Formats: sequence, C-alpha cells, structure tokens
Amino acid sequence: MAVDRRTIERVALRDSGGVVTVADLLRDGATRSWVQRQVESGRWRRLHEGVLVVHGGPLLWVARAHAALLRVGAGSALSHDAAAWLHGFARRAPATFDVSVPHGRRVVGLPAGIVLHRTRRPVAVVEARGLRATDAATTVVDCVSRLTSADDVLGLLCAAVRVGVRAEAVLADLGTRRQVRHRGTILELLGDVRDGVESALEGRYYRDVERRHGLPSGTRQQREVIEGRWIRSDVRYARWCTRVELDGELAHPGGRTADDVWRDNAVVLSHGEVTLRYRWHHVRRDPCGTAAQVVRALRAGGWADAPTPCGRGCPVR
Repeated sequence: MAVDRRTIERVALRDSGGVVTVADLLRDGATRSWVQRQVESGRWRRLHEGVLVVHGGPLLWVARAHAALLRVGAGSALSHDAAAWLHGFARRAPATFDVSVPHGRRVVGLPAGIVLHRTRRPVAVVEARGLRATDAATTVVDCVSRLTSADDVLGLLCAAVRVGVRAEAVLADLGTRRQVRHRGTILELLGDVRDGVESALEGRYYRDVERRHGLPSGTRQQREVIEGRWIRSDVRYARWCTRVELDGELAHPGGRTADDVWRDNAVVLSHGEVTLRYRWHHVRRDPCGTAAQVVRALRAGGWADAPTPCGRGCPVR
C-alpha cells in the first residue's frame, strides 16, 4: 500500500481538523476501494460528496467549515455570517456555511447547510483561523445586507470596529458596489461610530435623545482612574457635572452591578458629578422623557442654553 492510514489521519487532524478530499487521497496513492473500506469500517465518515473526515469523534465548527470549502471547490471563500464569526464580530458560530465563489463557477448538488453566493466583482480573500474567507470589510457589508433595522446595522458596525475593522475599509468596499441595502444607513452610522458610539443603545441615545433635543455633545467612552481603579463613562458632560451610563441587558442583566454602584459613588465623591442610568426601554420607548431628565441634570450643573423640543407634546423645555 502506497499510503498509510495512520499517517493520513495524523496529518489531516493537524492541518484541517481531520477533513480530507477523496481526490487528494487518490493523488497521494490511495485506491478508491481502500478509501471505501475505511468508510465502511466506521473509522472514517463521509461528510459531503468527495469529502471525508478521518475520525469518529465530534466534528468542530472549523472542521465543518473546511469541509464546506472543499465541497464547493476552487475559488471558494467563507463569507457573510460564517466569515463574520471567523473575523470575530459575530456573537455565535452560524449553523449554516455561506460560501462565495466567482460568478462563472458552476456548483451543483450542494447539501443543506451550505449557502452559495456568486459575485461578479473581485473579492479580497484572506486567511482567517486557517480558512479562506472574504476580508473583514467585505464581510461587514455582506452581513448588513441581511439586516432589517438601523439598530441591528449599528450593532454590527460597532462590533466590527471593536475588533479592528477600519471604517475607511468599509467605505471603500461600499464604493465598489452598485446596489447595497442600507447604504445610506451605513454612511450615517459610521459617523456615529467614529464619534465614539459603541452599541445600538448608545447610538439611540446619541441620535434620539442628545441630537434630536439639542443637548450638548458629551464625551464618549472616557477612561480615567478614580480611587485607584480604571473606569469608563459612556457619556460625560464634565462642564455640567453630569454623566450618563447606558446599561444594556447583556452587560447589566437585572440592573446595576456592585461595580456600577461603587463607580457612581466614587464619581460623586471625586468630581461631584451625578450619574444618570438608562436602559433600552428608556431610550427607545421614551427618548423625550429621557432627554427631559438629562436637561434637568444639566441645568443643575449650570447649563444655560435652550434645548429643542422634537415636536408637539415633547416634555423638553
């Protein structure tokens, strides 16, 4: 026998999570009958047509992603949600694998779980966690096209920027496409992200509470040391002794944490600044009432300019 099963398994586990193609095995000297015996014995498993895994244990997501690329073949790259997970700005690994190929590629008989995308424009492909994937900026725009709300778009943009995706790269990718869903929203919200907005909740506050009601622009995500600890404020109006903390459910389930209470107390004692805390329903459902409360705090701190009611019935005065 020209090939050794143990050697194949060891190399495949090291390089690709145990995934190999029948074509590669034949090229290395195996015969179809020998390969078939490994599968029939239960030592190996068939994942897709022409794609095998050389062990019987659990199959990791990365190995299944590698198998999807091998099944689609030459020129393929993970994209959309799969690429977002590889680049680090998706919350969870997707159950299906988006794979992009050049428009002229013909691929038939794909199994459930692999979603094919054909693109006419050149797409930058990078290596992410050892797998071929669309570059981060392309992936951002691809993923945005699947979203339905501005809040979701902002959340994705913030997540991407937090892991190092440059806003300029996203704008450059936008410039290469004729039609992009949410193009105007991306252009608008990237400005918010550049201004320091780091979540959909912060974006809502920035647009619906602060700007819409003519409030002064606060300093966002300011880091400082108070009583020997590093803290970061979501929004600080230092001149008027007011801070705003926006507590998302993921970071603050059920309410303020012990650290939040300590920080609020330390801010009062060190700077004489009051901290207002708002959650999603305050900012989204009652932005006018939230703005009115912030105005009261700013007034107490000495702010003398006039806020702007956003319409009839708005309590901001």
